[in-house]
Amino acid sequence: MSNIHTDLLAELLQQRRPGYSLDAAFYLSDLVYQADMQHIFGKHWIFVAVEPQIAEPGDYVTVEVGKTSILIVRDDDGSVQAFHNVCRHRGSRLCAQHKGSVGNVVCPYHQWTYNTQGQLLYAEHMGDGFDKSKHGLKKVHVRSVGGLIFICLAENAPTDFDEVAARMQPYLAPHKLAECKVAAQVEIIEKGNWKLVMENNRECYHCVGNHPELTLSLYEYGFGYQPSPANAAGMAKFNEIVQTSHARWESMGLPSQVIEELDTRVSGFRTIRLPLDRSGQSQTMNAEVASKRLLGDLKDPALGGLSFWTQPNSWHHFMSDHVVSFSVLPLAADATLVRTTWCVHKDAVEGVDYDVANLTKVWNATNDQDRRLVEETQVGVASGAYEPGPYSPYTEDLVEKFAVWYVDRLREQTKA
Repeated sequence: MSNIHTDLLAELLQQRRPGYSLDAAFYLSDLVYQADMQHIFGKHWIFVAVEPQIAEPGDYVTVEVGKTSILIVRDDDGSVQAFHNVCRHRGSRLCAQHKGSVGNVVCPYHQWTYNTQGQLLYAEHMGDGFDKSKHGLKKVHVRSVGGLIFICLAENAPTDFDEVAARMQPYLAPHKLAECKVAAQVEIIEKGNWKLVMENNRECYHCVGNHPELTLSLYEYGFGYQPSPANAAGMAKFNEIVQTSHARWESMGLPSQVIEELDTRVSGFRTIRLPLDRSGQSQTMNAEVASKRLLGDLKDPALGGLSFWTQPNSWHHFMSDHVVSFSVLPLAADATLVRTTWCVHKDAVEGVDYDVANLTKVWNATNDQDRRLVEETQVGVASGAYEPGPYSPYTEDLVEKFAVWYVDRLREQTKA
């Protein structure tokens, strides 16, 4: 970015008022969008896929991060590899489809051929002096955390993600996501800035008034609520349920206590296993399991929902019977792709153990409701009447943590 643009961004960051929503430019400006793509999505670990999407050697998915296309492939030895989806000859995109399976990666232009480790195997008509070893695919940092695939486009990836992975592994491992299969995946485009999408996710202040399907099973108190005179009785009862549930789950070897580090590290994250209402089994219309085949070696269907949030672009819910993951990818200053993936045990049989419509009903409805909220907020922010409003100290603590994390990351870059 030019010095002029950096100065403007620094001024915007300096004006940010703690405890208030961001200035309109953060949601509207192409300058800020470019800064977000360069400094947030270009330098941090972002969630892009789940291992069941690339279950077998040669299986691949492509992910578009701004103008950058990434190819994620299962290697012959079972490891996960990630490369820039660009041929080293004249720059053609290698794989145009979102997903598929290959023996080798073959460029459609001149048939340069790479193996699943990115090594160039074949390049015809290049002469005797051509060194194939110097023209392998450009690698991208990639790692799986409990079956969740993260990439980092930076040359030097944030090293604190190693600690995040180590601390999350005991929470995620019992669900054995890598041994699941994808039951459904839905993409929607929300006509709003990606930060509005994330801010909407980071609070449940809006849930009771907007999500009738989700709140059949979900207690809104578990998502950033703090005790207040208005909710004291509800919070006290909820905290009793949490305490009792955590004791039971941890006696079963399931870590459940909250880890709250959304705004205190470069790779911000939060996790907690939360009780579900009614039967307490799953995020479905009757709060019972959507799949009869439980995940991994789990035996008890009433394990609540293990929630895992990462900065800057994901959230996940791990239940006894299925996992639902959300990836947020900016498309423009006012457009965002939200990709939702539902996974069940690999041996679960559709139509016998689970019904896709029942599995996806709650979050398909919730995603559409959230899309409307984000889009209406984008319209309002774009009007001349908008000015940053105060966050609720009782229900929007996690929104403030997202804003703090985001602003701090950009401030670090403008000082560099």
